[in-house]
Amino acid sequence: QLQLVESGGGLVQPGGSLTLSCAASGFTLSGYTVGWFRQAPGEGREALSCSSDRDGSSNTADSVKGRFTISRDNAKNTAYLQMNSLKSEDTAVYYCAALYWSSCVGKEGSHYYDYWGQGTQVTVSS
Repeated sequence: QLQLVESGGGLVQPGGSLTLSCAASGFTLSGYTVGWFRQAPGEGREALSCSSDRDGSSNTADSVKGRFTISRDNAKNTAYLQMNSLKSEDTAVYYCAALYWSSCVGKEGSHYYDYWGQGTQVTVSS
């Protein structure tokens, strides 16, 4: 069974950092494009960052650029989202998703992705 499992969420104070992990099981993450998304209560799903194995492309949303960094370790079958300088508006459920053999270019929409994790809650509050 193809599965993505996020972990690393939690409660953090404003200005703090968290690293989210996205572990793949049932398939090899190598060759897949990995995207990170978030959804705050009452809001739509927002694309945050993408990493492509196909062409090495990546992108990061302006809302988190300079604070969030996507990375991946295919040997560990895991992708990561390093989040620094967290703000209260970063509070949301964070999801990772995978799409086989695609560029990140033009793939900002969540509907492109085939596999999704269950999400992990990130709460930024003092």
